[in-house]
Amino acid sequence: MKISFIGGGNMTRALVTGLKQNGFNTQDINVVEPDAEKRAQLKAEFGVNVSEQLPSVSASDVIVLAVKPQQLRDLSIFLGSLLSKQLVISIAAGIRTHDLARWLGGYQAIIRVMPNTPAQIQAGISALYAMPEVSATQHQQAELILSAVGKVLWLDDEVKMDAVTAISGSGPAYVFYFIEAMQQAALELGLSQDDARNLSLQTFIGASQLAMQSDENPATLRSQVTSKGGTTEQAILTLEAASVKSAIIKAAKAAAEKSADLGDILGKD
Repeated sequence: MKISFIGGGNMTRALVTGLKQNGFNTQDINVVEPDAEKRAQLKAEFGVNVSEQLPSVSASDVIVLAVKPQQLRDLSIFLGSLLSKQLVISIAAGIRTHDLARWLGGYQAIIRVMPNTPAQIQAGISALYAMPEVSATQHQQAELILSAVGKVLWLDDEVKMDAVTAISGSGPAYVFYFIEAMQQAALELGLSQDDARNLSLQTFIGASQLAMQSDENPATLRSQVTSKGGTTEQAILTLEAASVKSAIIKAAKAAAEKSADLGDILGKD
């Protein structure tokens, strides 16, 4: 399988890193990137082929569109004439497959992906939606590429991509926000910067791993920590009084609505 990435940014770097660590031959990877410094860095670090011009993708089996959503329409209008049987994977947030297909001149072998930033350390999760014309082999190709940076979840309805964007796409920011608050509380309670960081981060790591490995749901796990009349109960009561859970749910729904709005805006042309 020969892969061309259009765009040499962070997600391309994450995917190439994961593929290389999984034993993929990086000589079968081409990165199209207009920035000469980025091209040089990618070639030196990963041993991939690099190019400035888009026509280099025509010999590829898979083309990964890793550019900003606002750039995708113009790129796709040009790219459409170069396609024959390649799988096109788009990781551009908000761009719906039917709009991308229209820009590509009716080309249908498209998979839309929503990865998240933990992909940078191969700990991400990516949701994928394939148009009906995508073959079984192309499904396997997409899964091989995205599983190099974490877990893979296939969606049966593209509408669900807005919910995925709100939960796993934007979700790392919610977690970082909570870590910020934990660290600030630790500092205000008299702990050092290093202790505040270590205690907060390891607590998140440990609790997440426990939730992953346990058969119990999060509410049950929370109750196991929350003794009647104890310190944890007092903290939870304070969070409930401040409607923190409701605010998190409201925030996620707002992110999903924004994702849908962006799809409408970006696909209107």
